[in-house]
Order: sequence, then C-alpha cells, then structure tokens
Amino acid sequence: MNLPFDSDKLDALLEENRIDLLLATSKHNIQYMLGGYRFFFFEWMDAFGMSRYLPMLGLPRGHLSDGFYVGNPIEKWQQAHEPLWVKGPSNESWTCLEAAGQAADRIKSLGLDRGRIAIERAWMPTDAMEVLKGKLPDVEWVEAIRVLEELRAVKSPEELTLLREASEAIVESMLAVMRNTPAGTSTREIVESMRREENRNGLNFEYCLIAAGTSFIRAGSSDVRWEKGEILSLDSGGNKHGYIGDLCRMAVMGEPTALMQECLAEVHAIQAAARRPIKAGAIGGGIYECALAERDRCDHRNEVNFTAHGMGLITHEVPHLTDVGFSYPALHKNTPLEAGMVISIETEIRNKEVGFVKLEDTVAVTEDGCEAYGDQGREWNVVEG
Repeated sequence: MNLPFDSDKLDALLEENRIDLLLATSKHNIQYMLGGYRFFFFEWMDAFGMSRYLPMLGLPRGHLSDGFYVGNPIEKWQQAHEPLWVKGPSNESWTCLEAAGQAADRIKSLGLDRGRIAIERAWMPTDAMEVLKGKLPDVEWVEAIRVLEELRAVKSPEELTLLREASEAIVESMLAVMRNTPAGTSTREIVESMRREENRNGLNFEYCLIAAGTSFIRAGSSDVRWEKGEILSLDSGGNKHGYIGDLCRMAVMGEPTALMQECLAEVHAIQAAARRPIKAGAIGGGIYECALAERDRCDHRNEVNFTAHGMGLITHEVPHLTDVGFSYPALHKNTPLEAGMVISIETEIRNKEVGFVKLEDTVAVTEDGCEAYGDQGREWNVVEG
C-alpha cells in the first residue's frame, strides 16, 4: 500500500513496544496518518449535543491494510472527494459511546480482543474508555504518545514546505502590523490586527503573545498601549493545514536606544550560538550547551531565558531537548538529531528599563546544518508612529 507515512517505521515502533494495535484519537495524529485529512465540520471544535466528536483510527501491527476508521455520519461528504486509504466501511458515530463501541467491535473482528493496544490517554474521554474496557476486558491498554511522536519526528518535504510557508506568513504578518500601527494603539487592538493579517496570509490564527513598553505581561489589553519611544514584542502562532509556525519579532516606535541595541544584540548572539551545532547526527543537547555558554558571556545573563523545542503539527513536539520548565522528559537530549526535524529556538531578555526583548526562530535540521524559515525582520523594526 502507498501510505502517507513511513509504514516500516510504524511497524518497527509497534514491534519494539510490543503493541498489537495502535488506536489514535487525536485529530492531529489522525490527520498525519490519513495524509492530511481533517474533517472540516469539526476541524477546530469537538463538542456536539450531549457528547463530542471522537474519530478513531485503528492500525494493527504488521497488517496496516486491515486498519479501520470510525468517524461521523456526515464525513461521507468530504470522503467522497478525499477518499481515505483505510479500506472497508467507515463506521459512523455521533457520540463517544458509539465511536468506542464500533471501534471495540472492529478490534474483536481482527482477533485482538486479548491483545496489547496503545491509546492516546490524553485524547481518550472517560466514557469512551469505559466502553472499550467493558467490551474488551482482556485487552492490555498502554500509552501511544511516544510511538506517535517518534513517527512524526522527521518531516516529509511536503510537511517542511507547510512549516516554511507558515513561518514566512507569520513574519510577514508581524512586519505589516508593526508598520501600520500608530502610536497609542492598545495591545488588544494589535492582537486583532495580527489575527486579520494572518488570516489574510492564508493562516489559521492561534495566538499572539504581546508585550509593549516595559511591561512583561504578554496578553492583549485595552489598558496597555504602544507609545512612542517604546518597544513592541510580537510572538505569534498560526497554522497552515495544521502545521504550526511560531516566531517572535521586535519593533520600536522611534530610534532604539543604546540599551535596546545591546539587549537585542545579546539575544542575537545566543540565537546564533544555538544554531551552530545543529546538523544531522549532532547530539540534541548540544543546542543548549552552546546557547547557555554564550548566555554566560552576556552582560544581561541574569535576565536571559533560553528554550529550544520541536515544531510540527503541535508545538513542543519531538525533539524534546530539555525537561527544565516543562512537563515532559528530555528524551532527545542525548540522541542524534535527524535531517527533517524542525526546531524552534527562542531567547528572551526581561530588562526593567527596556521591556521584553525576544527572538524566536524556526529551523529545519539538514544533513550539514540547518535551514531557517521566515528569517527576516530579526533586527529592530523601526516604526515612525
């Protein structure tokens, strides 16, 4: 079968973890394994009536052609134009209980009702889990998240294109908003401008962390306004067909002061240091080692925070390079980077005289280095106001 993911890699991961069947229920993982399919009606919402939309994709180890999909009755309209590679009937459910019952029946028909089945616990509602356990009392249920993360770790050329285009569109949106914002505009109004601009550039707007003046509070407000002589930090995420761009750029209304220049120069130095070790085969933890070594040489080192994390269909996906400040283990700190991984690198300085100074960049790992996406606008973007 011509599948939209690396089927050999999936089978190897299932074999390594002694998993007989993978049961995916998160929309991002189902989108990935169905080659970009995402049911338009429930693309961003889940609630419906007294329950919720709960798609289920079951893939048995070694027999992916026997996989099944449980969806909603009105999905047949979309599937008429976007046929799924999963063969057989697409069972139809309006509730979690119906979806779980139909999935359990399909698992029984595959003879895996005594098997070891991996589920996404964070995306499995309690009522659905109760149905599965009730109908499949002899199944051993295990976590699927790490298998799915590793499967998505290396991006295809098509995925890399979406991430590059999303990143470029976000930066283009930021620069347009910065140029066209007059003095005295509230941060809430600026966030709405970012929403409109990202939509205009073909993105689904997700968020904008915004700080103006010397405030470190990064939320839009009608009370905080960007005034002449002050800085503006825009850190925004938007997605293109589910793939997330997440970058941060800086502006100043008027000429930047010497201290502003100094702070951004230190951020630049740390960002550059973090990029230097990146290439296929390099140990992931080297990114932090180089960045933190550069931080320790900076005059404002006590005001610096540095982070690097993976990007893709979700933010903070693999590679996981640190466990400091986050609720996931640093699984890739001591493992080699692979070409096709995508990493967000971000450095911030919180200076009480200047404000919140930050750059966040997105780079894709290549065989001999890295390629930056949306790398324009990284200096002070000077606005006359």
